[in-house]
Amino acid sequence: MYKARLVRAVALAAVVSLSLASCAQNTGGSNSDTTESDSAPGRVAVKPDAAPPIPTGAVLPAGDGQGKCAKGTSIAYIGTIAGASAALGLNILHGVRLAVKEHNEANPGCQVKLKEFDSEGSPDKAPGVVTQAINDPSILGVIGLPFSGESKAVGKAFNDAGLVTVSPSATNPGLSTNGWKTFYRGLGNDASQAPAVATFISDTLKAKKVCVVRDDSEYGIGLADLTTEALGSKVACEPKIKTGQKEFSAVVGEITSAAPDAVFFSGYYPEASPFVQQLRDGGFEGSVVAPDGVRDDEFVKNAGDAAEGVYLSCPCLPSAGFEEFSKNFKALSDRDPSTYSPEGYDATTILLQALDQGAEDRAAVLDFVKNYEGQGLTKQFKWDETGELTETPIWMYEVRDGEIAHLKDLSK
Repeated sequence: MYKARLVRAVALAAVVSLSLASCAQNTGGSNSDTTESDSAPGRVAVKPDAAPPIPTGAVLPAGDGQGKCAKGTSIAYIGTIAGASAALGLNILHGVRLAVKEHNEANPGCQVKLKEFDSEGSPDKAPGVVTQAINDPSILGVIGLPFSGESKAVGKAFNDAGLVTVSPSATNPGLSTNGWKTFYRGLGNDASQAPAVATFISDTLKAKKVCVVRDDSEYGIGLADLTTEALGSKVACEPKIKTGQKEFSAVVGEITSAAPDAVFFSGYYPEASPFVQQLRDGGFEGSVVAPDGVRDDEFVKNAGDAAEGVYLSCPCLPSAGFEEFSKNFKALSDRDPSTYSPEGYDATTILLQALDQGAEDRAAVLDFVKNYEGQGLTKQFKWDETGELTETPIWMYEVRDGEIAHLKDLSK
């Protein structure tokens, strides 16, 4: 492994010496004018867009401080806390906790309890904990579930119980086509993300041939299908992997034989980390792009040097411009906000607004969400009749100097 990286480093050094005069070195993180096309395999020079600030008129959890609700009123977070890909769930949960904390500090007349259920991100585990939440009459709304597979497994149960759910991260488009009246998505789905990713790969990376790698999850399969469709004739190979897989020599061989300019990995970070390591060690020097399921610091930590220069798409906004939120988030959780932390905060704020404005049962909270229209940190919230948002921003990020930095607003 070390020898392969050393060979790449020597080769790249030669490129750097030839092109240094014409390329500005990236030393300023997300504030640099360009990213360095020769500082990591597959990286191109792109001027980063500025992270958006807190929008004017954003509705925050504290509200007007005049909220009143019955003693014992509760909402719930249901999602992975300690299971596979737990970091993605914890990003959301800490945002939920912060929203409830800020609300309760500002509203003595409405002290909302947050009840937490660990689904482990599993379609098999989720139904049991969802049943527990449904059977608790104090729970009037749910933030979750984070993943598409588990969301699909429990959507009908929530619908039958009339218990509204706002998912800050489940992106499979099919979730909103089941006729469920209680499912609301707090971000753009993969039908928005996939075309944006394909355009970035084609227009910004200038890739002519692309391999699309998919895992076996509901999320990975759906996103890969949509991205493959959007890329069209540029798709050169479509390797398949399994959840929990750690050895990828056959997949790497298939990719190197196809000789693509770019690889799109459709899955989650536990598999992406060893995959990218082995892909780079196998000699692939093209661009690597992955989606929101990989956009986590755990990917960067576990992939090591191989993560440098990887592009990460997400229907989520960078939190760099949300200074007060980021400061309070870190004070509460001892970590920086990450993927879907602001989205979890926004979703919770909407449920808290329902309670503050007099919703006393599940039907009233559901009706409030159905008709809600307001500005959050991350977007203007308004849902159509299927529970899909009318505003769906998409961003591209990249791993730069060992950190995930915002790069480009793909919604423009």
